[in-house]
Amino acid sequence: MKPRITVLTLTADDLEKSVGFYRDGLGLPTEGIIGKEFEHGAVAFFDLRGGLKLAVWPRSSLEHDAGLPRQPKSSAELTIGHNVNSRKEVDEVMAQAAAAGAKPVKPARDTFWGGYAGYFQDPDGHLWEVVWNPALQVPD
Repeated sequence: MKPRITVLTLTADDLEKSVGFYRDGLGLPTEGIIGKEFEHGAVAFFDLRGGLKLAVWPRSSLEHDAGLPRQPKSSAELTIGHNVNSRKEVDEVMAQAAAAGAKPVKPARDTFWGGYAGYFQDPDGHLWEVVWNPALQVPD
């Protein structure tokens, strides 16, 4: 296996609401929901940097496709890290996410390793960490 990831898929209980959160609230580019003509096919893709895509797919569609029974939700299974270049940017992204309907989980604060970070949950409970790491410069 080559060391690359091309798509991260998050499940949604309400696809329209999730698309609104990521597109309108966080400003991620998307063509909107596609595949509605197929049973279990409705999905939205968001373009991220470096060619990575974020997909949002109804939870029931993923469970159907994978052949899994209904699964309990857990926000602690995965975090999505969003690195920025300053403390101010952490605060700005946290405020933007809250204004878009995110649930603040942990306010931004100094970390034990010298950075600054906070957590929020999207409308489906997926956990995002917004991080400033003084040792990591993120390309704009």
